[in-house]
Amino acid sequence: MLSPTQPVANIVLDHSECAQVFQQHRIDFCCRGELSLEQAAKERGVELTALLGQLERAIAERRGDTPVAMRDVSTPALIDHIVGKHHAYLRKALPFVRPLAAKVARVHGEHNPKLRALDGAVGELSETLLAHLDDEEENLFPALRSAGASVDPETRRALAAMRDEHLAVAKLLGTLRDASDDFALPDWACGSYRALFGELQAIERDVFQHVHLENHVLAPRFGHGQDAVDAQAG
Repeated sequence: MLSPTQPVANIVLDHSECAQVFQQHRIDFCCRGELSLEQAAKERGVELTALLGQLERAIAERRGDTPVAMRDVSTPALIDHIVGKHHAYLRKALPFVRPLAAKVARVHGEHNPKLRALDGAVGELSETLLAHLDDEEENLFPALRSAGASVDPETRRALAAMRDEHLAVAKLLGTLRDASDDFALPDWACGSYRALFGELQAIERDVFQHVHLENHVLAPRFGHGQDAVDAQAG
C-alpha cells in the first residue's frame, strides 16, 4: 500500500507505472520528487484519496514482467540505458516535432493564437535539450563512468548544473502544457495538429522518465539528491 508521506520520486522508483498517473495531474516526480504524495496532491489541487486510488489501480493493473530496477544496475549500465533509450529518442523526436510545431502555428495560428506561443516553446525546448544531451554525453557521463563513490569538484559542479538545467526543462514543459491547454484537441484539429500534440505528449513523458533517472538514481550515487536517498532509506 502506498503512503501519503512517501516522496513521489520514490513511488515512481518502486512503481514505474505510476509515472503516467502523476503526469496526468502535472505532478512533477523528477525535479520536485522530494515532495510527499500528500504535499504534491495539495499543490496541484488533486484530492488525495482519489489520487491514491488511481495509483494503486495502476499498480494492480500492470501487465507483463516487472521492468529491471534501474537502482540495481551498475553506473555504466545506467548511463548506457539513459543514452540509448532517452537521449536517442529525443535526438529523433525533437528535429521532427520542431518544424511540425512551426507548420501548425503558421496554418492555425489565426484561429488559435496560443499555437504561436507553443511553437516558440517547442523551439526553446529543442535547443535547450539538445545542448543538454551533448554536454552530458561529452563531459558529465564520461566523468561519472570513471568515478568512484566520490567525484572531483568539477564533476560535482557539473552534477549541480545538470539539476539546474532539469529545472529549466521542467519549466519549459509547463509552458508547453499551458500553451496547448493540456494537449486538448479542438474538434477542428487537422492531422498535423493531432500529430503535434501526440508527439509533444510522448516527449513530455520521456523527459520526465529520463530526468527522474538522472536526478533520483544516477546523481545520488555521487552525493547529489541526498534528500531522496534519505527519504528512501527512512
